[in-house]
Amino acid sequence: MSSIRDQIKTAACELFEAASPKEGQILVVGCSTSEIIGKKIGSSGDIAPADEIFGVLYEETKKRGLYLACQCCEHLNRAIVLERECLEKYGFTEVMAVPHEHAGGSFATAAYRGFKEPCLAETVKADMGIDIGDTLIGMHLKRVAVPVRTSIKKIGEANAVFARTRPAYIGGPRAKYE
Repeated sequence: MSSIRDQIKTAACELFEAASPKEGQILVVGCSTSEIIGKKIGSSGDIAPADEIFGVLYEETKKRGLYLACQCCEHLNRAIVLERECLEKYGFTEVMAVPHEHAGGSFATAAYRGFKEPCLAETVKADMGIDIGDTLIGMHLKRVAVPVRTSIKKIGEANAVFARTRPAYIGGPRAKYE
């Protein structure tokens, strides 16, 4: 079995290949470390896999000129931890909280500690998403989400789901899209 680090790196690279992101776009990630270690979501978070996953994703997004947005747990209303630069560039609404392992979750805590200038946004509209452990990131994706199938189905013991977004097709039978 490959390591969590290898699983998330492989999955992220496959997602980026499928999504063909442009510089400045946003990847939103929800991550239950409880699910990763085979427990019920929200029951026994673990900072070690959170640090590992955050580190890999932060490196991979920065390499591509993308922003990483990390979803908090429901105790912080699934607010998003991100770099202040991203919040200001897109005009997201800032909210006040500092995530910790029991309110925000281990992954959001790792992000808050790992970003250069972290802040929380109420919500974002991301271009791509990774949901590790059924954390329900859909509210933070742009309106038309498209599933992306990767070779990675689980991160540790947690289900993993990947998405990209696209503009909505509008019009009717006479509309042209390309």
